[in-house]
Amino acid sequence: MTRILVGALALTALAWTGAAEAKGCIKGAVVGGVAGHYAGHHGLLGAAAGCAVGRHRANKQARQDNEAAGQAQPAGR
Repeated sequence: MTRILVGALALTALAWTGAAEAKGCIKGAVVGGVAGHYAGHHGLLGAAAGCAVGRHRANKQARQDNEAAGQAQPAGR
């Protein structure tokens, strides 16, 4: 029962992400899935958590990139 619930949550998390956020989710899910598997056979739970962390990091990096690009442009243009 627990595996079904965790699997459903992981699929929901993956389906919830948009195409722009897929990069961080996929990388995080792979790392989290492997770590979860070796930490006690909780690969799906690790993948779902990794997806969330990966999305957060990708969004944070995108914000920083946008801020840096905004500062590089001269004022008044």
